[in-house]
Amino acid sequence: MLKEEPLHNLHLEIFEPSELNTDISVKNYLLFGKLSDEVTAFACQRYFAQASNYYTKLEKQYPLVLLDEDSYDRLYNRFLELRTDKAIETMQEDSQTNDEEEELSLTDFLRTSSDILTSEESAPIIKFVNALFYQAVKKKASDIHIEVQEKKGEVRFRIDGMLTKNADLDKKVVHLIVSRIKVISNLDISEKRIPQDGRTQIKIAGEILDIRVSVLPTFYGERVVMRLLMQSSQIPQIHQLGFNNTLLADMQKLLRASHGIILVTGPTGSGKTTSLHSFLREVEEPHKNLITVEDPVEYKSDNIAQIQVNEKVGLTFASALRSILRQDPDVIMIGEIRDEETAAIAVRAALTGHLVFSTLHTNSAAATISRLADMKVEPFLISSSLLGILAQRLVRILCPVCKEEDTLAENFAKDYQLPKEAQIFKSVGCKACNYSGYSGRRSIGELLIMNNTTKEILKKTTDEHTIKMQLEQEGLQTLTMQLKKMLLQGETSLDEAIRIGLEHA
Repeated sequence: MLKEEPLHNLHLEIFEPSELNTDISVKNYLLFGKLSDEVTAFACQRYFAQASNYYTKLEKQYPLVLLDEDSYDRLYNRFLELRTDKAIETMQEDSQTNDEEEELSLTDFLRTSSDILTSEESAPIIKFVNALFYQAVKKKASDIHIEVQEKKGEVRFRIDGMLTKNADLDKKVVHLIVSRIKVISNLDISEKRIPQDGRTQIKIAGEILDIRVSVLPTFYGERVVMRLLMQSSQIPQIHQLGFNNTLLADMQKLLRASHGIILVTGPTGSGKTTSLHSFLREVEEPHKNLITVEDPVEYKSDNIAQIQVNEKVGLTFASALRSILRQDPDVIMIGEIRDEETAAIAVRAALTGHLVFSTLHTNSAAATISRLADMKVEPFLISSSLLGILAQRLVRILCPVCKEEDTLAENFAKDYQLPKEAQIFKSVGCKACNYSGYSGRRSIGELLIMNNTTKEILKKTTDEHTIKMQLEQEGLQTLTMQLKKMLLQGETSLDEAIRIGLEHA
């Protein structure tokens, strides 16, 4: 009598018997593993007829265990991932030694309705594109770049904010890959003269992934950049963003306000959009009406009305905002304040009792006030509408396994006002960190709160330098101070701190 057993109750590891073709057994829903050091076959009630039919044809009889549905699905996905890993390894070996036809033979069909790990019997290019998506997700890449040069093509992944080369491509293959990406993104494959933007969805190991696609014609052909987006369920909670506890407590106080503007600033790729969506999660309640205007909508959410800017038909940030104010919102999120009109409407919305979140491309909290003044927002309106400004960055953390003391960096201690005896570390690279020298990123931020002190400063000036100097005297923890702290604690390297914005003395 077979008994259903949950996977977590079993001491189980995947195993592929050498005498069997694992691909065939997986297709017949019969999985193999080692259970208490004994090779065992696993099935589940759902596919039991097909699995048992294949099981009876095996020359060697293995013990058979029936798993519950959830445990079986987890084990099945592990087998699929293992198979895809092998395909990628083969693809990389072949791309170094074989010609275009061999490279093409490693591809897989992508149907948006089916899981890319399970797709079979597909055209070569499709399998290659699927393998790229799978590998990008596995390496936690945020973007996939497919570039074309004079004699070859190249695939690069952006991991932890830095681009790393993933594979070389034959030039003849690149346009086929680009055409495949256009097909799944509903773009015009015959149009190669103008830029195109689209989006698509894929399913990997049961997880749905949104992908934003941008195709750009260049001198040697079209290049593609794909941004991998999180689902709303994957957006981190505010305490998971990585900010220090003091900043988090101050930020949560600001989020409890009923009206006013909260701005998040920083360069592209500093995590602004993720922070904004995490703030929305914090204020989200059934009795509140939340509306966003974005270009484009990055993270889809079921509980928020999201508007996609479309300038071709006249739906700009400003025109969408004017319409939103008639929709009785409690919280408004504006993707970016780009012009004077948007800034004026955002201020008006804040003054009429709405909580407004938005972003600006400035380098510091103090610079944001100067930028708003440049956008013709009067200082007294900035004082009365603004709640706070969060300037943030994402800093790469040194790999704890391979980091080494950096003796050369001590020569720069004086330049960056670091203590002479400071012990500074540098990146090296090992297998644990994929030879990058870094392992993950952490958010740091400086939070300017519009309190009485700041309001008094604004009465006299909107000059960035003056505001910054006075706020530092009042105890503002700047990005430079936090970078120095991370540097001295051995969390990051001098190169990374300078890249992020460690100020020269």
